[in-house]
Amino acid sequence: MMYTTSRKPLYKAVVCADGFSMSVQASTSAYSKPRHDDGPYTEVEVGFPSEEESLLLPYAEDSEKLTETVYPYVPVTKVSLVLAKHGGVVEGELPDGVPMLKSEYGQK
Repeated sequence: MMYTTSRKPLYKAVVCADGFSMSVQASTSAYSKPRHDDGPYTEVEVGFPSEEESLLLPYAEDSEKLTETVYPYVPVTKVSLVLAKHGGVVEGELPDGVPMLKSEYGQK
């Protein structure tokens, strides 16, 4: 018997003006609140940041491999702070409820 599932497509990773990048996901299968495919979301799953980010440390699933792990249930306000700290977004996608803080200057 063949099983099929329809998963919500993943959001493209965000890249910030200073080159920092991370995945930000929210859906039925992600560590997000609410945990369904429609936002707006209040908490999202962050994953695989390009470098250690101190604002995300409390949420790390694996504190030994900070660039190779996911960060469950990160408040969208914390994600906004990370994006602002790294100069804003130059490319990528964010789930509904996460403000798109675009960079005025583009990638450095």
